[in-house]
Amino acid sequence: MTLPTTVDAKESPLEKLEHLLTKPVNFIIIPLFAFANTLIPIQSEMIDGLSSKLGIGIILGLIAGKSVGIFLICFIASKLRIARLPEGANWKQIFGVGLLGGIGFTMSIFISILSFDDVLLVEEAKFAVLIASLCAGALGYALLRTVGSSKKKSLPA
Repeated sequence: MTLPTTVDAKESPLEKLEHLLTKPVNFIIIPLFAFANTLIPIQSEMIDGLSSKLGIGIILGLIAGKSVGIFLICFIASKLRIARLPEGANWKQIFGVGLLGGIGFTMSIFISILSFDDVLLVEEAKFAVLIASLCAGALGYALLRTVGSSKKKSLPA
């Protein structure tokens, strides 16, 4: 409220501050806030839970299930002419965006809390959700970065 803004084309102090804070907020503050709100106390037993049926199901659901689901609904909507790919986008990018869909862990953790009476199972599920979200984000980033860089190389200079 106290930073001045301008109506002309010149960048105002408010806009300069906003651009300066965008990356730290998006890549440090929001992830730390989200992690702190998950209330996951990391314990050694939780690592064993990643290889249990519960952990594997959660990880596969968030990584494979979300990415395939998002990709398929986009593909079906495209074939039915309900929607179309954005200009310049391809199906590999849509799959990469689908992988990024596995990041959304807030509702998954909420469901984990409601699903189990055993505290250890809740904590294992929350940890699996966190690990799956991190993996989905890393895989989505890697795929989109690879697809994007190969596309840039193929464009004429």
